[in-house]
Amino acid sequence: MASSAHNSTISLGSDSLGKLLARYAIPAIIAMASSSLYHIIDSIFIGHGVGGTAISGMAITLPIMNIASAFGAMVGIGAAARISIRLGEGNKHAAERILGNAVMLNLILGVSIMLVFLFFLDPILLFFSGGSASEETLEYARDFMEIIMFGNIITHLYLGLNEQLRASGYPRKAMFIMLTAIAFCAILNPLFIFVMGWGIRGSAWATVVAQSIALAIQLHHYTSDKSFLRFRRTAFRLDRAIVGAILSIGMAPFLLNVCASFVTRFMNTALLKYGGTGAWDVVSAATFEGNVGDIYVGANGVMNRVLLLFIMVAQGFNQGMQPIVGYNYGAKQYGRVLTVLKYTIICATCVTTLAFLIGVFFPREVAALFVDSSNGVADQAMVDVVAQGLGVCMLVFPLVGFQVVAGSFFQYIGKAPLAMFLSTTRQLLFLLPLLLVLPPRYGAMGAWASMPLADSLSVIVAAVLLTLQIRKLKRMEHDLHFRA
Repeated sequence: MASSAHNSTISLGSDSLGKLLARYAIPAIIAMASSSLYHIIDSIFIGHGVGGTAISGMAITLPIMNIASAFGAMVGIGAAARISIRLGEGNKHAAERILGNAVMLNLILGVSIMLVFLFFLDPILLFFSGGSASEETLEYARDFMEIIMFGNIITHLYLGLNEQLRASGYPRKAMFIMLTAIAFCAILNPLFIFVMGWGIRGSAWATVVAQSIALAIQLHHYTSDKSFLRFRRTAFRLDRAIVGAILSIGMAPFLLNVCASFVTRFMNTALLKYGGTGAWDVVSAATFEGNVGDIYVGANGVMNRVLLLFIMVAQGFNQGMQPIVGYNYGAKQYGRVLTVLKYTIICATCVTTLAFLIGVFFPREVAALFVDSSNGVADQAMVDVVAQGLGVCMLVFPLVGFQVVAGSFFQYIGKAPLAMFLSTTRQLLFLLPLLLVLPPRYGAMGAWASMPLADSLSVIVAAVLLTLQIRKLKRMEHDLHFRA
């Protein structure tokens, strides 16, 4: 198997780029979509088994979970990019040292984040709810996060090691491990929620147990003599240069997740405070008895799950592109780098266009997957809000596929500053100011409209920077041919 993975890695520099992208992207798409399905399955079972208010509680936990995941993504994606470049240079020993350092970093960060979040969970929940959520919603959020944070170390290791599996020539195995985790999650969710009667805590336990099983499979892989890259005892020593290299690349996805978390916090706060106050809002305090803000926050949580699924599919193409770009960039085959970039942009744009069509033409059917409108007035109101919000948020979603690929491309060729800049433009430069300005005037409709406006502006910035980088790579390719 090690020889097979080695041959697969070498083929990154010679095989047909279309076939390579399919070979690496299809397993990655399945894996990334499966990762998103964790949240979707949790929400579906909780929505139907516990109620719409529990979904509102989960919506408050989303930015907190994003921050925790941001640290894992920083290490996992940064290490995977560096491993691909080292393998492209033919340096397997350096790749294994990066793998060992990534494991140590994930252990340290996983434990630290778990302790901080568990000790300060209540004030953290209050901060991310803007202090406006009902006590019932906060109680659901607290119950869920206590279990998720308990398993934070497992999550960090599991997600990080899967990134390195793809980078070292095992995309199908990475897919299989993700599917194994999602299958156990789907089986354990109804068992723990309905049979055991654990409610929202049961959903959290299902996630932790499923990821533990997946991690056990990964550990077996990396300790096997048959694996191309393996755990080496000497590699489990933190090296300042390696850690710096991992973090410099991983800082872009880290900032992206952190910014998304704080933007989600401001989104939730705006919806709690202004949801139902706008002239175009479908549910208002005058028509609904209860906390209208909780309805809008819950609806935003459902919408985030749907948007995340398609973003993850687009990211699957990115994951498929990553080892191909990293290897060929390290081997100075810049023409192949540009070709696979073009293929990836086309594929990701097709995915986000499909999302646009579903969100605009079938929003009520999507909402019904998560919330049973027959459960009562509150759940019916949430379906109405989701249907309206999806139609607005996805107005320019076809452009998002390009934006996702452009940001990741800079990351994969080692251009950390540009990757970090692009990862923050949408969230901090555009979306956050719009969220501060539009909801006070237009209610929830202002919050929904902020998203397509921010997407449009960030796509323009990404297009300019990517065009300049493409011209530079073409010049480098020309210079290489001229010298030859």
